Amino acid sequence: MALIVIFVFKTPFRKLVIMGIDRIKRGHGPIVVKTVAATVFVVMMSSVYNVVAIHRHWIEDGDINPTEQILLAKHLLEASLMGFSLFLAFMIDKLHHYIRELRIRRKTMEAAKKQNRLFEDGKTQVSEEIKALEEEMAPLRARIKQLQSELEKKTEEASNAEAHALALKKQSEGFLMEYDHLLEENQSLRSQLQSLDR
Repeated sequence: MALIVIFVFKTPFRKLVIMGIDRIKRGHGPIVVKTVAATVFVVMMSSVYNVVAIHRHWIEDGDINPTEQILLAKHLLEASLMGFSLFLAFMIDKLHHYIRELRIRRKTMEAAKKQNRLFEDGKTQVSEEIKALEEEMAPLRARIKQLQSELEKKTEEASNAEAHALALKKQSEGFLMEYDHLLEENQSLRSQLQSLDR
């Protein structure tokens, strides 16, 4: 009963009791505890059987002698004590299990909170870095737009210059053809002139 009270309230003995039960549950401890519990359960059932037998004898005969009354009370007290002891042992085991689970969950929760805090701190740092990068990107975007407009102008100028060069090339080809034609005419006129001179 005192162990349950120690488990329920946070006292300095609680940690010691939990460590003691942890040690009992290691190695051969669980087998020994289960064996003792099974033995106590068998003895308790024997006491309950004796109580039922004495009670049946009392109902059948209608009268009970003082020795049987004392035996009935003794067996009833033994069965009650063993049953209560088994119940307390079961409750202590379950309380120990739940307290240990609670301690593990608290540690997990603290680790998760710590990780969450680190993540939030990292998130604020990352968001500050993102804001700084966005501030740096704004003038760069303006510069990119300016360069794109300049590129479009230069491309337009280059295409105009190419079209002008193509027109000049065609014009020069026309001039060359005309020059060749004039050269041929000039030679034919010279040859005619030379033939007239002779």
